[in-house]
Amino acid sequence: MTKARLDGMQLMLLGSILFIAIGVMMESTNALGMTDFQEIYYGSRSVAHHFDPYRPDQLQAFYQADTGSLPIDSGVSHTRRLILFICSNLPTTLFLIAPLAALPWKWAMAAWMALIAAAFIFACFLLWKLGADSAPRLYAGLIVLILVNSGLLLCTGNPAGLVVSLTVIAVYCFLQNRFVPAGILCLAIALAMKPHDAGPIWLYFFLVGGVHRRRAVQTFALTAVIAVAAVLWLSHVAPHWLQEYHSNLLTVTSPGGRDNPGPTTQGGRGIGQIISLQAILSLIWDNARFYNLAALLLSAPLIVIWCVKTLRSGFSPRLAWFALASIVPLTMLPVYHRTYDARLLLLAVPACGLLWLENRGKENRALGRWSVGLTLAAIVLTGDIFWIVFFQITHYSGPAGTFAMFPAPLILLALAIFYLWIYSRRAAPPVVE
Repeated sequence: MTKARLDGMQLMLLGSILFIAIGVMMESTNALGMTDFQEIYYGSRSVAHHFDPYRPDQLQAFYQADTGSLPIDSGVSHTRRLILFICSNLPTTLFLIAPLAALPWKWAMAAWMALIAAAFIFACFLLWKLGADSAPRLYAGLIVLILVNSGLLLCTGNPAGLVVSLTVIAVYCFLQNRFVPAGILCLAIALAMKPHDAGPIWLYFFLVGGVHRRRAVQTFALTAVIAVAAVLWLSHVAPHWLQEYHSNLLTVTSPGGRDNPGPTTQGGRGIGQIISLQAILSLIWDNARFYNLAALLLSAPLIVIWCVKTLRSGFSPRLAWFALASIVPLTMLPVYHRTYDARLLLLAVPACGLLWLENRGKENRALGRWSVGLTLAAIVLTGDIFWIVFFQITHYSGPAGTFAMFPAPLILLALAIFYLWIYSRRAAPPVVE
């Protein structure tokens, strides 16, 4: 083992330890810790006890019966009520979490945190392994920065922690052509739980054709099986779940709702803020029809360029990393995403490493430096540490509250355009499978 590789390995181990330590500390000191997991835990658990999880009155009645009490209607406890009793997760998420929901809360919480930590660290090590021979310190540095900025994954228990991990593992399996059935299973679970996170990655493998399209079709078929099973499981206690689910989405995204991106609510701000373009566009006109349409119109041309390039270029392993590095930030812009979804920026690390290695021996190293600089900025501005410090200093008030809505969407847009430009300029003949 070379010294550079050993340094990279030690950095990865340190980053993994810090990730767990920071996440556990954030959960234990935050009054709203694990609320995202509580929502899916009690939603899933209620189905097993014949309560409708998409009816707030029934979910609240089950919570009271299961715990013997309700959060008091004041302060932080009021916010907890708003999260717990308006279930906005898909039936597939509730279905997949059902085995954990059968456990007592403390056991389920510990198991969920351990599962996210193990899966995320494993995904990070797989990506580091790709660059361990060529640029172990660079890969390790970028990945460790993501690790230490991901405590919110453990603190809130949001399914994004598992979805991001499974998606990265699936990409590794497909591009390395190893453990492909495991990759199909991972991507299918991720797609079933959070299609707006895993969907763009699935779309790449579908559009690029060849054996990868076959794997994408197999993944979709497995996802459909999970979806059918989830609907059958849920429908016997919630025959009108679709209308109720839609009503819950309208509630949480309406002005003042917890997932509304507008300036009139705190739900979209803070450490786990909304990072889509709606957060900025709502400052121009706080109208959902306007900012949703405007975000789509701004992003659509770039997405179309990416799709056309992917269809025409054929597959090569190197080109795939540039395709993924551009589509990950790009598809976070037009639809609802929070900072924890941006942990998918792990998939930009190999593209950054490739550009750095290609240009480090040249007189003009600007391209490699731009790739590192933009990737670093995107990791920091969509991470936890910067915003924890920022909001501690500013106390979430004054102009700082408005300023906080700008950096993450803008850096994601810049990163998407940069890697799309790189991707569009490169050509590679299809690899014989």
